[in-house]
Amino acid sequence: MEALLELVRTRQPACGRVRVVAVDGPSGAGKSSLADALADRTDAVVVRTDEFVPGWTGLAQMPPALADGLLAPLARDETAWPPRWSWVRDTWVRALPVEPVPLLVLDGCGSGSRVLRPFLSVLVWVEADVATRQRRALSRDGDTYAPWWDVWAAQERRLFAAEGTRAAADLVVRTDDPAARSLS
Repeated sequence: MEALLELVRTRQPACGRVRVVAVDGPSGAGKSSLADALADRTDAVVVRTDEFVPGWTGLAQMPPALADGLLAPLARDETAWPPRWSWVRDTWVRALPVEPVPLLVLDGCGSGSRVLRPFLSVLVWVEADVATRQRRALSRDGDTYAPWWDVWAAQERRLFAAEGTRAAADLVVRTDDPAARSLS
């Protein structure tokens, strides 16, 4: 956490006056825990990128939509109104406003994609072994996620390989390492 806080402190905004930290990595790696811990330490606003993924097979559609609907308006110092996806209703729902803030954390798979990187001040890659990730994800989302685990994991692998996300990261955090379990 200290290394991440130092990066955040020393990096300039790349999205207008907003410093954006992307916390990317595969499902169950611990991205949300790290994003929440960072927000607790900095008063950052956290945006969960899964709210912009159109369903279980739409991961690749999220990065360009997020660039256009969220980050481009913020870079112009405008309120963003990105459309959100309802996982319960399986459809787009009313957008909620996102104001330009000093620090915004993007939490989710694909948040470090190339189309988003020009807006990022810091890119963090979070990882853990597959068994740990699957156990965490299914414990968190249970029966809802179980039938989609393989579909989602295949999309992640394709997206991360095409984007070179891990290699582009400013910081890599491994959360199955006992020394990394405390993120605060």
